[in-house]
Amino acid sequence: MIEIMDTTLRDGEQTSGVSFAAHEKLSIAQILLNELGVDRIEIASARVSDGEFESVKLVAAWAERTGNLHKLEVLGFIDGDASLRWIEQAGCCTVNLLCKGSYKHVTEQLRKTPEQHIKDIREVIRRAEEKHISVNVYLEDWSNGIRNSPEYVFRLVDGLKDLPIQRYMLPDTLGILNPLHTYEYCKQMIDRYPGLRFDFHAHNDYDLAVANVFSAVHAGIKGVHTTVNGLGERAGNAPLSSVLAVVKDHLGEETHLREEKINRVSRLVETYSGIHIAPNRPIVGESVFTQCAGVHADGDNKSNLYYNDLLPERFGRIREYALGKTSGKANIRRNLEALGIDMDETTMRKVTERIIELGDKKEMVTQEDLPYIISDVLNQDMSVEPRIKILNYSLSLAQGLRPVATLKIEIDGQAYEQSASGDGQYDAFVRALRTIYAQLGRPFPMLTNYSVSIPPGGRTDAFVQTIISWNFNGVDFKTKGLDGDQTEAAIKATIKMLNKIEG
Repeated sequence: MIEIMDTTLRDGEQTSGVSFAAHEKLSIAQILLNELGVDRIEIASARVSDGEFESVKLVAAWAERTGNLHKLEVLGFIDGDASLRWIEQAGCCTVNLLCKGSYKHVTEQLRKTPEQHIKDIREVIRRAEEKHISVNVYLEDWSNGIRNSPEYVFRLVDGLKDLPIQRYMLPDTLGILNPLHTYEYCKQMIDRYPGLRFDFHAHNDYDLAVANVFSAVHAGIKGVHTTVNGLGERAGNAPLSSVLAVVKDHLGEETHLREEKINRVSRLVETYSGIHIAPNRPIVGESVFTQCAGVHADGDNKSNLYYNDLLPERFGRIREYALGKTSGKANIRRNLEALGIDMDETTMRKVTERIIELGDKKEMVTQEDLPYIISDVLNQDMSVEPRIKILNYSLSLAQGLRPVATLKIEIDGQAYEQSASGDGQYDAFVRALRTIYAQLGRPFPMLTNYSVSIPPGGRTDAFVQTIISWNFNGVDFKTKGLDGDQTEAAIKATIKMLNKIEG
């Protein structure tokens, strides 16, 4: 069983621009422990600020009421009992003690000998015992230490191993390791100290954090540190979502995590942190369970040829099939099935052609757009050649000037061109059109209502459906236009109207 310690609320909060309010920390702590099943969480650094102290008190009070207090950890420092008093007064009972894990750090930053540093650490741990505070130790800069001064690392651990330390935490503080070195160095620690429990703490500077976690666990490490969405200083930490999948699928190791909850956790942290999840981030990205190519959807219909072990249902997600210029009938059929719509092959072909046409204008056609597209196709008689066609038009809009439209249309094979200004671009277009009809002595319907709707979701790139009500010779009727641009949708509805009255 691999133990997961999540440090979103401590190390993750070191992401540039991220600072969680007290109620946000509490909410994240609750969902990590109660819903997702994380084993431990690191919630703060001691002595940071008064606001941090109040946040920790709030989380600790909840944890004590719910039996989770032993799962809370706070980063503390080698400062006598100052950090310990802060932790005790905040209501917590576990300190993650920040020690120096490389000879360079202890001699150049602290300007002490290894013996002096070990003595100072032992004194803090003695005081923690008196206060009944459990101790884990971080060997800060351990990756540099084990690579460049392994004798110091071993001297440090040898000087502490007789003390009641729960875990020795091995951080790749500057993200310098690769998977080969991670395995080698972690194996050295495990082989030399088989009776001690080690955690591995990865940073992602070379984009190797998850790979290094893989190697650490493969070497025998039983605890790993993560953050939700990979938050953390510089390039961040190992993302919890990827770690849970890799540990289970590639190493065959179990955790206490309920993976179907990971998407909910990720979205909550995305909201509170203000750091958006990349659409292609594994497991939790918006588009990672979306098939775009029609051949993939067709393969999914044939023995799930394009599935792997990362099934979206595992992670509280669903598989989606994108609609656009690369879509085939299989993609569209999948979306229709999700909407409960059945369609004959002829209509399917027309809808497919319309989606491909619209996909050239719009980055992505959504499932919510689909009913609008179907309605547009079904309300347009594709078998009859239209008598009236738009050959070209130009719309201009400038601050302080009235909008102007210039259009060229074809009526029964004859081209006509006219320009007009109006109160808006569509108004200018209609005025130019009316002028042509007046010159030809043709009647033009009265516009009685104009409404615009978009699919739900509030996307700025959503398709626009414009519905225009007309009255012609005492008869009321409506026409619809669909496009990514509201004015173009209205123009399409108008051309449909002209062909309707001319037909």
